[in-house]
Amino acid sequence: MPRIVGRGVRGQTGGDMGTDRTEDIDALLVHAEQAHGKYETTELNGVYDQDWATWYAAFAVEHGIGKLLGHEVTADRLAQFLASSNLEFTQIDPSPSESWATYAARRITAEL
Repeated sequence: MPRIVGRGVRGQTGGDMGTDRTEDIDALLVHAEQAHGKYETTELNGVYDQDWATWYAAFAVEHGIGKLLGHEVTADRLAQFLASSNLEFTQIDPSPSESWATYAARRITAEL
């Protein structure tokens, strides 16, 4: 599971579809985080899920990330992207001011 630092502060919306889309993807990733936490607790008996990115990606695809992006994305591609985003996020700043979900949502919107 990625390192989560609070829920972050969402950007202000001024009718910017990119911002709205980023906020929606951020919310979807937060929802995935919550659902995955329950999965780790109930299905994995509290064991850390080394393959969290695959689980998050499947969840996000199932819950409409393609619609939010305006195009389809495969769970495999998204899982790779989430894992690389997490690695980059942990290397950028040891005390980040935004959550991983917010960071990843910005990257997804810009790069996928």
